[in-house]
Amino acid sequence: MPEFSPWSDNSFTYNSPNNEPAPSQRISDDPEFRSLRRAQRHFGTRATILSVGGFLLYVLLSHFAPGLMNQPLLGHLTLGLALGLGQFAVMGVTAWCYVRHMRTRVDPLARGLRSRHHPHDARPPRATVPRRGTGQAVPHGSRGYRTW
Repeated sequence: MPEFSPWSDNSFTYNSPNNEPAPSQRISDDPEFRSLRRAQRHFGTRATILSVGGFLLYVLLSHFAPGLMNQPLLGHLTLGLALGLGQFAVMGVTAWCYVRHMRTRVDPLARGLRSRHHPHDARPPRATVPRRGTGQAVPHGSRGYRTW
């Protein structure tokens, strides 16, 4: 163990300052926090079952029913190829539903919890800069791209 301690009390462990919330103010004890976690968990479970289940079904069909998967649909397009391409659509729809769910149900609850439990963390609005050639203002540091 080194002889020099970086801490002012010469201890070798870091003790956090007293900026932790009091035990009665723990965010995990809030019923709204539990409903927030439940909403995330339920949606995540359904999305995982849909995505992994669809992929597993595709793999199982490819292995156990090759005759079915080789059925031609249009020209050289087979049922197996169409279902394989459909996996991209399933993943895209799942991602879109996840983003929509988070924006409409989870994010508002999280913002409310944050403002109640950490009122000093309220962030001021970001400065805006005009976008070149459009005259529209975008947040400073942003490239102006919207998510989904």
